[in-house]
Amino acid sequence: MDTSIPIERLPERLQELDRASPETGAEIRQQAQEVLAEPTIDLPLREAIADSLGEANQLLTLKTATKDDSY
Repeated sequence: MDTSIPIERLPERLQELDRASPETGAEIRQQAQEVLAEPTIDLPLREAIADSLGEANQLLTLKTATKDDSY
């Protein structure tokens, strides 16, 4: 699997999504989804990524959308 972010850093990067551009955030989320779907990656790492992704998604629901945002 080709990844732009080292897999071990994904939980950390997911916690920084509120400061990332929408494009970067989408790329990080996409990579996290790909890692979660890959059974050859250690379960504890996938669980950490799933937890971080869930938290990031929860924070996104609380963000106020502006007229330029697209969801």
